[in-house]
Amino acid sequence: IDAFEALVADALATIPDNLRAEMENVAIIIDNESPPGSLYGLYEGVPLTSRGTYAGSSPDRITLFLATICRSASTAEDLARRVHVTLLHEVGHHFGIGEARLRELGWS
Repeated sequence: IDAFEALVADALATIPDNLRAEMENVAIIIDNESPPGSLYGLYEGVPLTSRGTYAGSSPDRITLFLATICRSASTAEDLARRVHVTLLHEVGHHFGIGEARLRELGWS
């Protein structure tokens, strides 16, 4: 898990500071018990583009499913890439980016 957390931290570090600053109410969770299927990550919250009054709200959540991500990777490089892409994908949802655009960006 520590190695996986390091990959998540590395992926977060690639997000420009000005964008990371907009993620102040976002919790990033690593879920050891992945749900059935092939879901790598999940964004739960209100995208920045859809917010009106947001004061006092619970943090948005980005969950990364450790087992699913690890099963998808055949090498350490694959694993690092999958963590990076998954985190960027879910952060994209936080910023209001839809699935089609995420695919165009290579974050899918």
